[in-house]
Amino acid sequence: MTTESDLQARSGSICELCSSSEQLDVFPVLPSDETADQSVLICATCSNQINNPDSVDINHWRCLNDSMWSQVPAVQVMAWRMLTRLSAEGWPQELLDMLYLDDQTLSWAQATGEGQIDEDAVIHKDCNGAVLAAGDTVTLTKDLNVKGTSFTAKRGTAVRNISLVSSNEEHIEGRVNGTQIVILTKFVKRAN
Repeated sequence: MTTESDLQARSGSICELCSSSEQLDVFPVLPSDETADQSVLICATCSNQINNPDSVDINHWRCLNDSMWSQVPAVQVMAWRMLTRLSAEGWPQELLDMLYLDDQTLSWAQATGEGQIDEDAVIHKDCNGAVLAAGDTVTLTKDLNVKGTSFTAKRGTAVRNISLVSSNEEHIEGRVNGTQIVILTKFVKRAN
């Protein structure tokens, strides 16, 4: 039997992550010897989002709520890696906290460096300590006088699609009243 036929039999011919039955293919879980034990059968959507982190649709990965309970170590590893990658979103971190991996499986999951924090990375946090990511929506927690303009950004104003200032963990940028401004992270809270 081939790896693909072994995986088809193991999975029941559905994606082992999202249960789709469309465009299935073998995905080696690195580091892998490319046997069925070290591979998963996944759909093109899952494969594309795993290989292209910029194209991730966070809601697609709600499927991990089910697949993370698989008894197959390769599926557990992929669920752990994706939940770790998406953990800043909130709900993936809750699932990750529930997921138990034995030591050998956890070592395999961490082998690619997923989830390791770069010591020099600038991490932006809101007034409550929640990690902010580019594209998040935040709410102002204080009225802010905007320098160089004639308006005050009012408390409670939602600032959508923020961008992070890579050189300063205390600064984010966002558009308020049509004007791009720099905002101190201590005056915002992440919207859920």
